[in-house]
Amino acid sequence: MMENRNTKGPEYIQRFSLNFRIQHIVLFISTTILIITGIPLWCIGRPEYSWSQDIVQAFGAVATIRLIHRIAAIGLTAVSFYHILYLIYTREGRREFIELLPMPKDFVDVTKKSLYFLGLSKSQPRFGRFSYFEKFDYWAVYWGCVIMIGTGLVLWFPEIAAKYIPWLSYELAAEIHADEAILAALAIFIWHFYNVHFNPSRFPGSGLWWHGKMTREQMMEEHPLEYEELMRK
Repeated sequence: MMENRNTKGPEYIQRFSLNFRIQHIVLFISTTILIITGIPLWCIGRPEYSWSQDIVQAFGAVATIRLIHRIAAIGLTAVSFYHILYLIYTREGRREFIELLPMPKDFVDVTKKSLYFLGLSKSQPRFGRFSYFEKFDYWAVYWGCVIMIGTGLVLWFPEIAAKYIPWLSYELAAEIHADEAILAALAIFIWHFYNVHFNPSRFPGSGLWWHGKMTREQMMEEHPLEYEELMRK
């Protein structure tokens, strides 16, 4: 879908629907709160992280932080399950899922991009709806949610977990939960933020997450195969 904001302005292409954007916003907000509240909870009882007590005091008490953490966890769980239903029961969701599946072309694109970065090739890969690093972002979040929600439930309901999955002890779940949380935080604030917001071509940030639109020029540069398909239709 294309529209003109004014007679002299650039043409914009709607890439993501309101449904998709709301899911992303809920995911972003809940994940950010989980990281902010999860750090002091993880540091409790560790003398080398005494600075975490300042964060605890800022929230008022450990119980308050734990409550906020669990509310955010409910938000993450809810949007994760909703996303699965979105993929299954909506035409848009099924289309997006198919577009996000890893394909042989993605491995070819990685090779082409690597050769370009090394100065061994003058041509760059041409992407369709999603590039290989966007697919990596998606599947990393997908896998991360499975681990975080699963181990989080064990930590929240240890008695039930001990009864039905005794092999996953509280201590093991806590370690997996913390390690995955650190990995997720690093992936979000370094890999994802750079590609989406801090990349020189997009700095100081992309508004795509909010309005779901890209200019025609951005589409031709970043997703030329998708743009050509849209023009054919």
